[in-house]
Amino acid sequence: MHALKVTRAENFPEWYQAVVRDADLAELSPTRGCMIIKPWGMGIWERFVAEMDGRIRASGHENYYFPMMIPLSFFAKEAEHVDGFAKEMAVVTHHRLKSIDGVLQPDPDAELTEPLVLRPTSETIIGDAFSRWIKSYRDLPLKLNQWANVVRWEMRTRMFLRTAEFLWQEGHTAHADEADAMEETMLALEMYRSVVEDVMAIPVICGEKPENERFPGADRTYSIEAMMQDGKALQAGTSHYLGTHFAEAQNIRYQDKDGGMSLCHTTSWGTSTRLIGGMIMTHGDDDGLRTPPAMAPRQIVIVPMLRGKPEDAEVKQYCLDLAAALNKGWALGSPMRAHVDVKDARPADKRWDWVRRGAPLICEVGPRDAANGQVTFIKRNALREGEKIKSHTLTRDEFVAQAPGLLETAQQELFAEAKARTESNIRGGFSTFADLERYYGTDDESGEFKGWARVHWSRPTGAALEDVGNRLKSLKLTIRNAPLQQPASFGVCIFTGAPAVEEILIARAY
Repeated sequence: MHALKVTRAENFPEWYQAVVRDADLAELSPTRGCMIIKPWGMGIWERFVAEMDGRIRASGHENYYFPMMIPLSFFAKEAEHVDGFAKEMAVVTHHRLKSIDGVLQPDPDAELTEPLVLRPTSETIIGDAFSRWIKSYRDLPLKLNQWANVVRWEMRTRMFLRTAEFLWQEGHTAHADEADAMEETMLALEMYRSVVEDVMAIPVICGEKPENERFPGADRTYSIEAMMQDGKALQAGTSHYLGTHFAEAQNIRYQDKDGGMSLCHTTSWGTSTRLIGGMIMTHGDDDGLRTPPAMAPRQIVIVPMLRGKPEDAEVKQYCLDLAAALNKGWALGSPMRAHVDVKDARPADKRWDWVRRGAPLICEVGPRDAANGQVTFIKRNALREGEKIKSHTLTRDEFVAQAPGLLETAQQELFAEAKARTESNIRGGFSTFADLERYYGTDDESGEFKGWARVHWSRPTGAALEDVGNRLKSLKLTIRNAPLQQPASFGVCIFTGAPAVEEILIARAY
């Protein structure tokens, strides 16, 4: 028996929803397509924010905040950009409600002169500010970051992965030339790789998106792609070199050293709460979430085995003293986060609650443990030996001394497990598109595991690229990226028959 009612093998989508629910990460809200992020889920997001924000600030960026509501006219300045988001935009049209015939509705007399779009992304309004703030080459580079929420009106939603409103970080920068802007673009990509791999323990592949997968209005888009346990890809972060398109549309110019006026080169880059969904699908098992220790709001949870007897007070105090000793120690670059669960519930129920949430180390301390000065614990990432729960016992002092190493080992083991799974499920050797068709077939509902394909690519454009997109769409596939690490030579493009110039990754994706 496992802690969840559905297993990954039985139904991966239902298993995912069960983890979100039973690990107490989030729940659906009364607002269509939106979610309520609960304390354990929010705690994970706050860990990500702390790690990411530290890197952003250390690399010379400053945090700002811009309005959530953006005038519609701002989007009209950038036709290609607005076309990419037009179907997802939520629009505010009135500024007052009125009861009419007993029904509360928008007041017809309170229609806005200009509709306001709820922020799908902030390039337009930040670009407007850049046009005022940047006057001279001395003002460059200008490097901003914003932590905010955005709204994209999705038709089909899934908590964390795709919701109408979500939390994210978006960086926006302006530079004097392409070289400096490209350096920034790659810096952001590396920051994402570092946090997602080193902190979230999710292996990724960094690469450039093809022309048809670029951010609307960008010259180049780069991504980090992660493989989920069902073989699908998750775009875990993107970084865009926007060229001078947005600068031209919004008149972002600077006076250069020779006195002339030049357009700025701009970038933007972002990650979001969908990374929590990625963490679930990378590390979860049939007992729930396995939270990487670096991301766990509570790394060590101590469950007192209280039975309503006089010795309960001694057991509880023993647990509180143990937590205090642990919290003085450090692991993975931060003070350890130990917690005593004293809520009024059966100890077994509390244990399984923390198993489902994925607390890295779960201790159960009873009267005998307290009397003997020992700690009995389970390691969440290696919970079972067969079907049996595997527990360990150390003296109190041994446990306090070894806890940092146990957490660091768990972090490494989760990454190594996911890395091995990713590397073993990227398949090459496709000579033709027919090979790809035979491998993936046309049935996406069979439940059969399919990993990624790595194929030769001639980088077609225009109608030829559109044809490739349509052929892949028929198999429910997309091009993920062209990995930055490429072989020394290439064969023939499986789509065009022309000499290839790189290899690309193809997969089904979230």
